[in-house]
Amino acid sequence: MASHSETQVLPFSAQQMFDMVIDVGKYPDFLPWCVATRIKSRTPEEMVADMAVGFKMIQERYTSHITWQEPTHIHIKDAGGPFKYLETDWKFLPRAEGCQVDFRIDFEFSSALLEKVMGGIFTEAAHKMMQAFIARAENIYP
Repeated sequence: MASHSETQVLPFSAQQMFDMVIDVGKYPDFLPWCVATRIKSRTPEEMVADMAVGFKMIQERYTSHITWQEPTHIHIKDAGGPFKYLETDWKFLPRAEGCQVDFRIDFEFSSALLEKVMGGIFTEAAHKMMQAFIARAENIYP
């Protein structure tokens, strides 16, 4: 299993960052490789969402079960798709200068072929994903 984690202190509130990350429907507007999303169900504390991702000739769809404690934590767990294991955690910790964002993703592909093709670039993709969220925050919270 591989993992990637990053911590950034950003000049935005924990609530602003939480609101942006939980807005799954907007992901295709700014996330690299995100082709489409669909919210299948949602309650005040959890949702199930599909995401279609594409990279070169490969396109995959997966389902995530997302839970949260607003505005400090979002937990995303694979609920069906190309992963043997996928979990993501976002933590938003208030700081005097904004908030500290802790991002962690742990993953393992279910297919050896997909692992060979995508495994090496997935960590780089996770870093680019974090950068895309930062750029999005800078655009919507000037």
